[in-house]
Amino acid sequence: MARMPDQEAPPGDGQAAEAISAVAYLRLIGLAAAIGIPAAFLAALFLSVVHWLESWLWNDLPALLGFSAAPWFLLIGLPVAGALIVLAARRLLPGDGGAPPLRGIEAGATPPRNIPSVIIAALGTLPFGAILGPEMPVIALGSSVGVAVTHFVKLGPRETRVIASAGTFSAISALFGGPLVAGMLLIEGSLSVGAQLIPALLPGLVSATVGYLIFLGLGNFGGLPQAGLTVPSLPPYTSIQPVDLVVAVAVGALAVVAIWITRLIAVRIDGLVPRLSLPVVLIGGGVAVGVIALVCQLLGVNPNDVLFSGQSALPDLVSAQSVGFILIVLVAKVLGYAVSLGSGYRGGPIFPAIFLGVALASIAVVVLGVSPTLAIAVGTAAGMAAQTRLLFSPLLFSALLVGSAGTDTLPAAVFASVTAWLLTSALTRRGRWPQLKPEPAHAPVPAAAAGASAA
Repeated sequence: MARMPDQEAPPGDGQAAEAISAVAYLRLIGLAAAIGIPAAFLAALFLSVVHWLESWLWNDLPALLGFSAAPWFLLIGLPVAGALIVLAARRLLPGDGGAPPLRGIEAGATPPRNIPSVIIAALGTLPFGAILGPEMPVIALGSSVGVAVTHFVKLGPRETRVIASAGTFSAISALFGGPLVAGMLLIEGSLSVGAQLIPALLPGLVSATVGYLIFLGLGNFGGLPQAGLTVPSLPPYTSIQPVDLVVAVAVGALAVVAIWITRLIAVRIDGLVPRLSLPVVLIGGGVAVGVIALVCQLLGVNPNDVLFSGQSALPDLVSAQSVGFILIVLVAKVLGYAVSLGSGYRGGPIFPAIFLGVALASIAVVVLGVSPTLAIAVGTAAGMAAQTRLLFSPLLFSALLVGSAGTDTLPAAVFASVTAWLLTSALTRRGRWPQLKPEPAHAPVPAAAAGASAA
């Protein structure tokens, strides 16, 4: 007999958690596996559209206008145009474009009727240059698939919550390169549930694995094309030096400082909405992002190194030969990231945070000659841990990014992740971690996902 967790039972409720039969539990796993396929396809389609639109707006459009790169009026105009699209999605469609990125990774159930708002807002954010990642819209897509299935299959309340979260697992798996990061993100976010969490997460883990097979391929099916998460052409890292561990601790601490400053500015910008109105703040945010990119261009920095989530710019960042260049990119990214987080765009908070961590570690590559592979590993672990306040998920993701070339970077990545986690936890306990005020309680979220929100 498999027992589902009763996370939402009120204190003092002596009733045992609802038990389901082994046959019913296997049925849940089968449904979760089936959900993983459409969830992965939708995630792949969405990411492909974002990539195509980004390429057209920033490469093809300038070429059509006779420019070799985006001119000043596109650098400012495209983020503003994206802000108008986001504003329309949030004002005219149900769902408010999805969850605010300042609240972190929220894996609650997304009703299918909210998906048009989520997708349009994300398409007005990601390819138009705002500095956010694709995590939240991809997770919302996967979640909506699970919710949609519960409308057609008769399930109990707890089974419904588990199935509604299965698509979320698959979507996270597609985005973060496999089911391990997907599972760890949701497990770490739900530790308070204890050992009872495992039966609730198991169907989702199966869904994530099946969804990831859509990209890997199976038998004669070669899989869907997917942008590899591993950073290409990294030199092998095979010898841990004492200075590397010192760098890891320093990057972990500095990443917390960078994220703290980013969030402080973002929360202040968000606080302007009640006084100035959403249209003013959102459009003003678009102008600010464009001006930041324009200033970088005038300083000799490619705006593409500052705009967007930052994942594709990591190889150029760790190969930079100038501390001045890295500092310009770092400051610009902090400001643009803060504006994008706080002004009303819709996307995810993780990938830009990783970029900030890698930028800080890249300074050590230039000054101390540490390995760029180490910089990717410790920067990823530090930036992700500082933003999410998770510990093990950043380590798994950093290992994915460096691949086989960076297997031996794990000890340094642990130092970076632990340092960032300890500092953010201390600031949070003391009430000094900038974050939005909690929203009023709404409908219950899926048991397997309720704890997966990491601010």
